Amino acid sequence: RNSGVLRGHEGGPLVIGGMLFVHSPFPNKVFAIDLETQKIVWKYEPKQDPSVIPVMCCDTVNRGLAYAEGKILLQQADTVLVALDAKTGKKLWDVKNGDPKIGETNTQAPHVFKDKVITGISGGEFGVRGRVTAYDLNTGKMVWKGYSTGPDAEMLMDPEKSMTWTNGKMAPVGKDSSLKTWQGDQWKIGGGSTWGWYSYDPQENLMYYGAGNPSTWNPSQRPGDNKWSMTLWARDVDTGRVRWVYQMTPHDEWDFDGVNEVILADIDVKGKRRKVAVHFDRNGFAYTLDRVTGELLVAEKFDPKVNWATHVDMVTGRPQVVAKYSTRLNGEDVNSKGICPAALGTKDQQPASFNPKNGLFYVPTNHVCMDYEPSS
Repeated sequence: RNSGVLRGHEGGPLVIGGMLFVHSPFPNKVFAIDLETQKIVWKYEPKQDPSVIPVMCCDTVNRGLAYAEGKILLQQADTVLVALDAKTGKKLWDVKNGDPKIGETNTQAPHVFKDKVITGISGGEFGVRGRVTAYDLNTGKMVWKGYSTGPDAEMLMDPEKSMTWTNGKMAPVGKDSSLKTWQGDQWKIGGGSTWGWYSYDPQENLMYYGAGNPSTWNPSQRPGDNKWSMTLWARDVDTGRVRWVYQMTPHDEWDFDGVNEVILADIDVKGKRRKVAVHFDRNGFAYTLDRVTGELLVAEKFDPKVNWATHVDMVTGRPQVVAKYSTRLNGEDVNSKGICPAALGTKDQQPASFNPKNGLFYVPTNHVCMDYEPSS
């Protein structure tokens, strides 16, 4: 069946009962199709301003719908989050999540955890300030909003209770953990967008996700670690409060992004059963953390060709960057050649999976390197 949109189609359809729910790229049409008759029962065709299209990176994709309690949830490109009656297609509520006029758009599927609809923001290329926002499933009212960068209160970060891997153990992040890693007001356009895939542990009541690349792309223009871009997060679903964070690629120089999915599994690590969060990052390293505490357990290359860093120092948790492949050290207008992986990543958006029967992770990978030249 043709959706009527000649753009990239991402995200799968939903099958709920005898109905198939299909979505399209911009303008984000939704079709409800009877599986038995293949007839369209209803369709939703939002009117979106075409000026949104130029501020969408990498095609006008949409990564899918969500379903909960008789509602179909659509995150439109223009940042409007919509709840539709699954039986009739009637709009129940909508809420504006951002502003395309400042480069903010939306491409990810919303996630429903408990009675919250969680959504992020896209636009790391345009200097947006990444965040995740929770809305009430029944009313659309905003419940909390947690930013990737900026003041502790706006990140919903507790300097004494939010933890991170520090000198071989977990320790509080401390005051102004993000602000100290940016010059001046750069954090206001700091990127760390959240257009990916979120996981949920109902026992811990925590959601897990990755934040994307810092903004701007040129690393010389944003000295410092640029926290908390390129970071794995664990947030309380009810309050948004941060339990722990771990930054994978401080001061990203390669546009590796950090939004790949976080797989929750219970596995043996060094002879001990652990509840873990496993993340195969675009930067070519696979990370295993204790999902309850945030403790860093494993950080290893999953493609031996990865060369931008030799290894992750397990005491500091930092990648050991190879100077030859550092675009910042080589300087502007110098073409750094043969960086592995390319910005595409050793793993891109294709999801990995875990088989609890044999304890193996299955990971689709890319084996691509790049030349990269920053210019002002």
